[in-house]
Amino acid sequence: MYLPPQFKGDRVQAAALINENPFASLISVDDAGLPYVTHLPLHLEIHDEQMVLLGHVAKPNPHWRHLQARPQAVVTFLGPHAYLSPKVYPDLARVPTWNYLAVHCTVQATLIEEPAAKDALLKKLIGDHEPPYAQQWRDLGEEFGHKMMAGIVGFELRVTDFQCKVKINQHRRESHAAMKAMYATGNEDERALATWMTRLGMAQDNTSSET
Repeated sequence: MYLPPQFKGDRVQAAALINENPFASLISVDDAGLPYVTHLPLHLEIHDEQMVLLGHVAKPNPHWRHLQARPQAVVTFLGPHAYLSPKVYPDLARVPTWNYLAVHCTVQATLIEEPAAKDALLKKLIGDHEPPYAQQWRDLGEEFGHKMMAGIVGFELRVTDFQCKVKINQHRRESHAAMKAMYATGNEDERALATWMTRLGMAQDNTSSET
């Protein structure tokens, strides 16, 4: 993606964004050479600074076959995003924009088809989203579990490269105070952007000159 240097995020920010926004777009190339996209939650692990994403699709979904035939794919995560009005600036010669956070990962896929490995994968996703369900899953019994797992194909996506874009008007310091005040009282995405401004140490001093 287009990534100006002032918006380039690091690995720590990318991991935080993925953990907070795990619903991803997995993009492969199908047999006709066109993009094939599946929207799904992914679990992030970091092994010796290597980011690894774990997930699964239903067996009828042909995406796992595309990964098997062409293991290189792209995964995207979209974080909070919101409109930014030019009224945050002290002068009128400005235009609107859209602030957002996103991570794009180039990945190498390996299928996970062995039942025990798929069960471990499912427990990690359960741990991310509803830990108490783990007991219910165990109580359903092995036969039911094996039946359910037979209907999915899991995969490990090893991240070979990534881009993290943190676009929150960092280079327009004169807008920061008004922007943060506006976002802090806005909708869920806007409040999340205000939180990211705090993480980035974006001062609420609107007297600084534009860079």
